[in-house]
Amino acid sequence: MEPPLIPESHLGRREQPSAPLRLLERLRHRLRTRHYSRRTEQAYVDWVRQFVRFHGRRHPRVMGEREIAEFLGYLANERRVSASTQNQAMSSLLFLYRHVLVADVGFIHGVPRAKRPSRLPVVLTEAEVRAVLGELRGVARLCALLMYGSGLRVSECASLRVKDVDLDRLEIIVRGGKGGKDRGVPLARVAVVPLRRQLERERERHGWDVRRGVRLTALPDALSAKLPNAELEWPWRYVFPAARVFRDSEGALRRHHLHVSRVQRAFATAVRAARIAKRATCHSLRHSFATHLLEGGADIRTIQELLGHTDLRTTMVYTHVIKRGGLGVSSPADRL
Repeated sequence: MEPPLIPESHLGRREQPSAPLRLLERLRHRLRTRHYSRRTEQAYVDWVRQFVRFHGRRHPRVMGEREIAEFLGYLANERRVSASTQNQAMSSLLFLYRHVLVADVGFIHGVPRAKRPSRLPVVLTEAEVRAVLGELRGVARLCALLMYGSGLRVSECASLRVKDVDLDRLEIIVRGGKGGKDRGVPLARVAVVPLRRQLERERERHGWDVRRGVRLTALPDALSAKLPNAELEWPWRYVFPAARVFRDSEGALRRHHLHVSRVQRAFATAVRAARIAKRATCHSLRHSFATHLLEGGADIRTIQELLGHTDLRTTMVYTHVIKRGGLGVSSPADRL
């Protein structure tokens, strides 16, 4: 007798809180119980969905190590995903079996953890940063200025709140960064004037939102219950809110922060317009922040704190890309 298949409707992307907890809902519930980030949750759910569809919608309960190995082999050999992507897929499946299905799949024979290659980050020179900023306009330019001037990730910049920007002390507090860590970073003086103008514009739109009853998207943890009016208050306002509002599942009007893809597209266009022959992304501004600080004589431990790295070895990669050449030596050809 063939095992029952998971209906295609159960693999949809929408949550169904009113229905009994199905596989993906149980997975989401377990991830939230363990306080995984929303981005990790989305990635894990998507990998489990792909795994089930790859095996003809068979339920993971009737599968095991062999099916996991087949799926990971397909990712590596046919889709040719990167090592980090393959490891993420493996982690999501191991989490499903160990914490949702409570089944020990043991060691997956033939599919060890993929070894991530050692890559040097793409770093822009100061002249290249200046050229890219010259091609950007408006909110995208201010976001790029903050990413370079404060070492922010693009997601940290887009979700920045008013209360975490101190124009007088020239400081930005990054809340709930990667790994759930908070950190303080410097605010560049050159960003103060455009940032103040941005806040003044948003102050007007904030008043308009309050009159219409437009709330922000849900606050982190249980703050919405502790501070029921915080979603309408100015300090909790996003510095870069989205242009459009939407209705949530309860019918309330809400406004999310600026989507990172808008900044990423604008930055990619600016890099092409500046004729920079590097595969630069928004994250290259964060790499450039760290590298230029190191070149300016900043202590490596200080840079580690500013970037929010747990392991110093992660920060040490920037010692290999400073402008003195590979490993800090000069080429013998220069002495000819």
